Amino acid sequence: MNKTIYTKRMKLAQLIADNNELLSLLQRLDIKLGFGEATVEDICRRYNLSTELFLMICNIYSFRDYEPQTDILTKEDIIHVTNYLQASHKYYKQVCFPSIHDKVHSLVNTLDDVSRHLIDKFYDDYDCEVRNHFKYEESIVFPYIESLLAGTQPKDSKYNISKFEKSHSYIGEKLNDLRNIIIKYLPEESCSPLHFDILKEIYITESDLQKHSLIENRLLVSLVEKLEKGNE
Repeated sequence: MNKTIYTKRMKLAQLIADNNELLSLLQRLDIKLGFGEATVEDICRRYNLSTELFLMICNIYSFRDYEPQTDILTKEDIIHVTNYLQASHKYYKQVCFPSIHDKVHSLVNTLDDVSRHLIDKFYDDYDCEVRNHFKYEESIVFPYIESLLAGTQPKDSKYNISKFEKSHSYIGEKLNDLRNIIIKYLPEESCSPLHFDILKEIYITESDLQKHSLIENRLLVSLVEKLEKGNE
């Protein structure tokens, strides 16, 4: 992978060539393929996106140690961040998790009763945890941010973004546990191509969730803290 931090004058096609994980980012931002030799700046202008923010998200996705300089972002960029995060929630709920769910339940049909019950319960509990996590953000965190942006009083006057930061949990850990169960503990004689397909998909989703958490922690929290100070 190219180790050069991405810039607005780079061609978007080059970013995708450097890191194909960015394809899912384009999908959830509804950026259409067929953009030819257009630069990042061209595409962001075409889709009314913040170029600086788009690049920060791409760089977070691509470079483990990248730390975004959020001081160059504006109040309006918070809207782009929350829109992106909500689009990501929709992507996870409508694309990633249904796909894993279908494969997991196809897998358990080939297992003995004990293994079937273990995997079924583990995944269903995880699915519930994920949905509760997203529900909290969509019903508490995002409305709180919207009220700050509108200059209105939040429903919970004692709530602030530091509470989200302290309680914010990474929701990919149980996917790691599920991955280890499939790799280490399912009966060897049950191994099939489906096992490998599920593992590949879990690895991809797990990596994406890690980046999602980084965007929340390194972008959203920082921007909202600045907004809170400005509203004091």
